[in-house]
Amino acid sequence: MFSLTRLQRYYLYYTGCFLAFVLALAVLEQHGMPPRWIGYAFLFFTISMYAVIGVASRTSDVSEYYVAGRRVPAFFNGMATGADWMSAASFIGLAGTLYLSGYQGLAFVIGWTGGFVLVALLLAPYLRRFGEYTIPDFLSARYGGNAIRIVAVVAAILASFVYVVAQIYGVGVITSRFVSLQFEIGVFVGLAGILVCSFLGGMRAVTWTQVAQYVILIVAYITPVAILSWNVTGNPVPQLVYGHVLKEVGRLEDKLFDMPAEVEVRKLYRERADLYAEKIMQLPNSLILEREQISSQINDLKASDTQMKDIVALEKLRREMPHDPDEARARWEESMYTALDRAKPPIHHAEAFPGQDEEQKLAARINFLALIFCLTVGTAALPHVLARYYTTPTVSQARESVFWSLLFILALYITAPAYAVFAKYEIFSHLVEIPIAKLPGWVAAWTKIGLVSIEDINRDGILQLAELSLNPDVIVLATPEIAGMPYVVSGLVAAGALAAALSTADGLLLTITSAVSHDIYYRIIRPDASTQFRLVISKSMLLVVAVLAATVAAQKPGSILSMVSWAFSIAGSAFFPALVLGIFWPRATRAGALAGMLVGLLLSIYYILRVEFDGIPLLGISGLHMAPWFYVHSTSAGVFGVFAGFVTIVVVSLLTKPEPATERFLSAIRQGKHGGGR
Repeated sequence: MFSLTRLQRYYLYYTGCFLAFVLALAVLEQHGMPPRWIGYAFLFFTISMYAVIGVASRTSDVSEYYVAGRRVPAFFNGMATGADWMSAASFIGLAGTLYLSGYQGLAFVIGWTGGFVLVALLLAPYLRRFGEYTIPDFLSARYGGNAIRIVAVVAAILASFVYVVAQIYGVGVITSRFVSLQFEIGVFVGLAGILVCSFLGGMRAVTWTQVAQYVILIVAYITPVAILSWNVTGNPVPQLVYGHVLKEVGRLEDKLFDMPAEVEVRKLYRERADLYAEKIMQLPNSLILEREQISSQINDLKASDTQMKDIVALEKLRREMPHDPDEARARWEESMYTALDRAKPPIHHAEAFPGQDEEQKLAARINFLALIFCLTVGTAALPHVLARYYTTPTVSQARESVFWSLLFILALYITAPAYAVFAKYEIFSHLVEIPIAKLPGWVAAWTKIGLVSIEDINRDGILQLAELSLNPDVIVLATPEIAGMPYVVSGLVAAGALAAALSTADGLLLTITSAVSHDIYYRIIRPDASTQFRLVISKSMLLVVAVLAATVAAQKPGSILSMVSWAFSIAGSAFFPALVLGIFWPRATRAGALAGMLVGLLLSIYYILRVEFDGIPLLGISGLHMAPWFYVHSTSAGVFGVFAGFVTIVVVSLLTKPEPATERFLSAIRQGKHGGGR
């Protein structure tokens, strides 16, 4: 085992160096260092530190590469798990979701932390006693056969890929704002940072870089909200005082929400939504008519003495019009939904299960509980999190590391609600109802990236709340600028967000490549492959998957939190029923587990694609969005997948003959006589 004292000393030195670096940049900013240079300094300094740790942890040993030699002390495994867990969704998206949805956003906090209780009680000890490398290893050993291994590999790759795309998307947002790179270029710069952490050392390198990344992300997360708390309340501990600020936010909400200008703006957005709905109903004639009207306007302007810039603007508008009715329908539907969203009465931050009528309140309550369920179960089934409990020396340390994981995660999660409240207080107090011409510079900067949108729909020159649209991913990153803090704090937050995204992406990429190189290539295709060649395959796949994920992320497929929620639903539906019943119900059979995993996985994917998107083109299913079942959003698709998985496994298992070796296997993992021992 690594010396705990020596490791603590190394990471104390590392923390001291990082804090000294931040203080040095703060001093340099006071002496005129440009903000862009500060952004580059944070980017290159932090990635360089991760690269040094990654290179120093390089290995050619299979056990070290896949499970860090099973020598990681519980304290540091907890810290690494915390960093692995607190992805860009937690760091960037959680406070933003709490900002936008208030009470409803607490489902993420409850679900994500509750999942670790299930991990500690139901899974971690048994997986550690089993002592192999991956979750497909466990399922294949428990149920037997390669078919279930292949299904497990597909599910692990799919869930991890959706998750890693969200992390790389977050990296693109960070780099494009703080070092002024184009979003697509920023994605691939972040990709380089991910690869230097994991390429040479696998789980060994990922573990020690994740410990370093946790230090940066937690310092970066707490610092700005502590400063903001001191500025607003005189107390630097935001978790203790944000309740008082929440009362002030409630007072501002009562004042702003019913102002005549706000009501007028929401009415104008409702009229715009109705107009788009009418145009959609009248397709294709409405598209032809609109094109003819613009052409007529251009001809009239050419015939008069009008300035050329007006003609050029109309020509551009005509070129950007939809080319066919299908494109027009898709584009106008998006605009209609955007207008409808802005037309809705705003939600009071502290209001539980908001809605204009009983049906909407019921839908809010159902989605709150459904999301908690999916996130709890998904947490307990994520392959890259469960794999961390293979790295501890003993079963008792696996349990202990769950405790440390929760403690380190708690530091961020109890801060996120305070973050949302303080950010909302700043925006309501110093941004809303001011002249648009006098908006601060950060608004324009984030507008260029597409995460902030402002439209003076009533043309009064004043920013109303409904005219401001904030992507949830912008709240944490922009809070230092919103509160007027020195730019070095913004750079620190960017470095923390980058650490959160990179740490999770490292673990996810390693899970995907391990599934391909170990579970498919080594276990099925070529069991006699040499250790060296297995690692070559793994590293080659790491490059391929990383580039593919970056390519998808560059298309901006959705918000970070939505993509992560889909990944949790997919993982929970595919793995949780098979793992839990496989450990605690000896009667579960291979046929039952295989059928249950397939039914749960496919049902969740179907629901996400039909509710969130327009259909499933590869299967010939297309058309309008499918209406949600029982009001459940696509982010909670796992409710149906997990339930279907459990029912299918139980029914099919009772109809099929049990495997004779099951009792022996279960006895071994419960008594510590399998693989990894005690």
